[in-house]
Amino acid sequence: MKLYYKPGACSMASHIILNELEVDFKLERVDTDKGQTETGGNYSEINSKGYVPALAVDNQKILTENPAILEYLADLKPQLELAPSIGTWQRYQLREQLAYLSSELHKSFSPFFSGAELTATQRQAAQTKIGKRLAPIEAQLSTGSLYLQGDTFSVADAYAFVIINWSQFIGFPLTPWPAINAFWQRVNARPSVRKAMHTEGLVSEQVTS
Repeated sequence: MKLYYKPGACSMASHIILNELEVDFKLERVDTDKGQTETGGNYSEINSKGYVPALAVDNQKILTENPAILEYLADLKPQLELAPSIGTWQRYQLREQLAYLSSELHKSFSPFFSGAELTATQRQAAQTKIGKRLAPIEAQLSTGSLYLQGDTFSVADAYAFVIINWSQFIGFPLTPWPAINAFWQRVNARPSVRKAMHTEGLVSEQVTS
């Protein structure tokens, strides 16, 4: 398998899960602005949408979109319980969480990565929207659960972590959401996460397995 990624982008969720699985995989960095991979390939031939992630399962099979890739990866090793069993109520709840993360929380950060300079008013409006999207997650985690599906780490937690981690790059403090802040720190300490962040150049420390 090969994961096409951009450092720190949402593709890091799949990178984290690949580390959790401890399977053989390759990484290929993508310059989405130029539409080019690090080996000089035309990325539109891999993913015509132009953004990451894309997972090449083999030469013919390529998956795009985080929710689909994350579910596929989780099902490679169901014994790790990175996703509930197919057909269970809990699996549909996972899909609900992935949909919310993708369509609501992820997109709420978009103004900060558009390339345009935000005015003070625009920044405040964008931060207010992020806060509204974080509120349901804060309420869920405030019940005492370690993760989004209880006390078991899942693919939804990897995706949520990556999005929430963007707060560190835009100067958005998590202190008003203590349960989310604790979740972010908890997931940030996982070896699979530290390894992905180190590989993508986001942290400097070496990671040992």
